Amino acid sequence: MIWKNILLVGFGGGAGSIVRYLVYILVKHKNFPYSTFIVNIIGSFFIGTMMAYYTKQNVSAEQWKLLIVTGFLGGFTTFSAFSWDTLQLLQQQRYSIALLYIIATFLLSFIAVFVGYKLFC
Repeated sequence: MIWKNILLVGFGGGAGSIVRYLVYILVKHKNFPYSTFIVNIIGSFFIGTMMAYYTKQNVSAEQWKLLIVTGFLGGFTTFSAFSWDTLQLLQQQRYSIALLYIIATFLLSFIAVFVGYKLFC
């Protein structure tokens, strides 16, 4: 059972990471790390919607949660990349952009997870 769960998380995480990379390729950014920003907001929204679905339906779909939430969305959203992008902005002495990026990412990610949850719960 544990190996099945590990494989579900691994498969989902790999797929989420691939989609995140595709967003990175498609969304060019020169002055602001838009690709990381976008995946964190979208991922937060979908984590909210998925958890609302599981809560509202009273579904014990642990395997789906492992595949989609822990795996795919965990691989898709990327606060490690967020941290790296922030460090790069700070090293470039772009302090106001770094501060805007930090505040906007946290605020909009929270709003996205809240809205996603409330829409479906």
